[in-house]
Amino acid sequence: MTSAFPGQERAKHIGELKRGDERWDVFVETQLDGEVGAVRGRLHFVRGEQHRMTAWIFLELTEREIQERFGEFSAIELWHFLEALQV
Repeated sequence: MTSAFPGQERAKHIGELKRGDERWDVFVETQLDGEVGAVRGRLHFVRGEQHRMTAWIFLELTEREIQERFGEFSAIELWHFLEALQV
């Protein structure tokens, strides 16, 4: 079961990232930025009580465009994001 994390109410579960016994749930959080008239997006990686989050790395006109951009990332690229966020 995934623990709650900040922004979860605006996030969609996109899938699971797996490598060996290590598994992370991946979410894309979106938020309307009325100042620029666009939607911002960031990634959340959740495993049990562990939570890693990127900065706002997407800026698109619609939430759907953010999901399409996310789809362009390979699993290896997602692992690179996650590894860069390790404390």
